Amino acid sequence: MRLQLVARWLFFVTLAVGFTPAFAEETVGKIIEKAKNLVDSDDPRAPGMDASGEPVVDPMREMQSNAIKKQAAPWGHWGSNPKKYSTWTNHSNRMVPLYTFGYTLNDLREQGSLYSSPERLQEHFGRVDEQTLNSNASYHDQTDVYDLQMAAAKSGKRHVILMVFDGMDWPTTRAAALYHNRSNRYDTGRGTGLLIQDYRGTKTDFTFLVTTPFASSAKVDVNSQTITAPNNQSTGGYSPRHGGRMPWHEQSRRDYVIGQDRLVPHTVADSAATATSLMSGVKTYNGSINVMPDGTHAVPIAQALQADGFKVGSVTSVPVSHATPAASYANNVIRQDYQDISRDLVGLPSSSHRNDPLPGLDLLIGGGWGEGTGADKSQGENFMKGNKYFHESDRDALKKNYAEGKPGSYVLVERTEGRPGADVLREATEKAIAEDARLVGFFGTKGGHLPFQTADGNFNPTFDVKGTERYTQADVVENPTLSDMTQSALQFLSAPKKGTDERSKFWLLVEAGDVDWANHANNLDSSIGAVLSGDRAFASIVNWVEENEAWDDAAVFVTSDHGHFLVIENVDAISNAAKKAAAASR
Repeated sequence: MRLQLVARWLFFVTLAVGFTPAFAEETVGKIIEKAKNLVDSDDPRAPGMDASGEPVVDPMREMQSNAIKKQAAPWGHWGSNPKKYSTWTNHSNRMVPLYTFGYTLNDLREQGSLYSSPERLQEHFGRVDEQTLNSNASYHDQTDVYDLQMAAAKSGKRHVILMVFDGMDWPTTRAAALYHNRSNRYDTGRGTGLLIQDYRGTKTDFTFLVTTPFASSAKVDVNSQTITAPNNQSTGGYSPRHGGRMPWHEQSRRDYVIGQDRLVPHTVADSAATATSLMSGVKTYNGSINVMPDGTHAVPIAQALQADGFKVGSVTSVPVSHATPAASYANNVIRQDYQDISRDLVGLPSSSHRNDPLPGLDLLIGGGWGEGTGADKSQGENFMKGNKYFHESDRDALKKNYAEGKPGSYVLVERTEGRPGADVLREATEKAIAEDARLVGFFGTKGGHLPFQTADGNFNPTFDVKGTERYTQADVVENPTLSDMTQSALQFLSAPKKGTDERSKFWLLVEAGDVDWANHANNLDSSIGAVLSGDRAFASIVNWVEENEAWDDAAVFVTSDHGHFLVIENVDAISNAAKKAAAASR
């Protein structure tokens, strides 16, 4: 019977071989060949089947599997070639959404767009590009998000929250809304269906942002933390004629949005440069974590507000020292220097702050647990074999400081065998609050991230252009969700200081990083699941604010760092997949 099931579900059972890293460079042919040898798998249940071995109806998963198998899908594709499902797995320079809650964009509108101002273009890019200058620009820039957060804090907002759906552009958001709504309810504007689109419990606003960096790269020395060959010529910019004045206007089959138009070669941004713009308000080169093209350090908002008495924290569904959480606080010439970045995040001496380490975030929760490697040239001469994201010796140093009762020490909690991650994290949160300590939570599965949720809410992603993922029940249970992490962060950061009853003022980053990983893999099933998972984390934010009647004190900004290149050709196919799944579950 089992052989028959494997034969029927050949492509689903590629996952049962165990973990293949999400970014493993495997061809579709290799993945299919691997699936043929899975009849001896230890797991009697193949993904796509229930506990009794019967097939589970999951049309979205089947659509994704067939698209990879056939390299064609009538419902859409990734890249500029509509005849092939997958031709682009990198970022794009599409505009991304910005939703605000408890704070409006009136100041931005009064000031006008950066892209309509020659003076501001000169300030950020060192030049005024004719293709970029647009006197009628109604869109804004990611540097404005930094300005908005600082303005909110200066206006008296005591709880400033930035939520980043990494890699989520307008089509990605629309795909998730199509699935959630089970119908096509919009084709322009803010959209409807997701909580980030529909919430009206406070004043809210919406716009689009350009994501371009200063330049594509710079030559750096990770050991000395210096720029060895400064790139003084900016290649950043955004052409509305080529990329679209609004996301639904883009000429999606043109190569401009992926930086391959030779006549208008504007650089496509990475997550480091864009996160630096969001959290430090500056334009820099791809790969930089709060380091300017001339080598000087930018001051990210968490550093600035911490010095002004705010508690500061970072939560992510991917490794704690990846680009977005890194840019919330650290300084480094290159984003891949993970071990040193994590040292900045928790206040230990690092390659960029050797003699005068940063104070450290008050809270850091995310992934990276369980990873290990023997070499990593990108991290420089001080790399230590072991966990490349947050080294064991650095975690031991935090444990030692806590055991010795040093001021500012951390309660460190990690994924624990046999125990639900949500419970482990909640207990550590309560302990840190009771002891007036700081908090680090370190979790994850193979690859360093939380388990990837799919569109139907399960954790069984199918194969894609980057490989496959397979999770055990322990992987799912022993890790908290992004929503769990967000709830703990809000509870911890808002806890009154001893001797007072007033909630502490704080700044918090929440990153739904798995959206980006799914989009890199051209996996729409996982992408939709990641957006919906992030939307639940946003619900945790809203619930906390409402339960504490704190909208007068809170400003929440929800955005993305960059886009990808999903093109939806048939919106009904996505909504119908959700309808079929819902009908089958009744």
